[in-house]
Amino acid sequence: MKLLKPLAALSLAFITASAMAQWQWIDKDGRKIFSDRAPGAEIPEKNILKRPAGSKAPVSDAPAQTDVPATKPESSASPSTKDSGVDKTLDARKKQAEAAEAAKKQAEAEKIAKAKADNCKLARQAKATFDSGVRIARTNSSGEREFLDDSARAAETQRIQSVIEKDCL
Repeated sequence: MKLLKPLAALSLAFITASAMAQWQWIDKDGRKIFSDRAPGAEIPEKNILKRPAGSKAPVSDAPAQTDVPATKPESSASPSTKDSGVDKTLDARKKQAEAAEAAKKQAEAEKIAKAKADNCKLARQAKATFDSGVRIARTNSSGEREFLDDSARAAETQRIQSVIEKDCL
């Protein structure tokens, strides 16, 4: 029991002493300092690691002093090439979507061009058949075979000619 009182007092003193050291900062030599007092004015704000719960960082209009000399940026990028607040991945996705849309339009245009070329080929073959004078027969709605007369032949020739004018370039 007699041994517990001094041990308790020592523990209490250690806890109190550690609670008093509420400031932590890195000095100009790079050493970490623990203190119950605020660092001097020569310590820049960025080097203060911990402060007491009730104190706040000082607000000043002047920029904080630093022990690092100001250097020129290594890149010689112009202001127009600097980050303009646009997410690069979003921009890349947008460009990728635009490229995919352009490829889709290109494929659709190629598909339409192929269909027109096929229509042109078939229309020219049909026109050659009609111009040859061979008798042309068609199946009517009841499934019977009937031959085209001169007026039906002229109408079909005119329709084929309009297809040729539209699809053949």
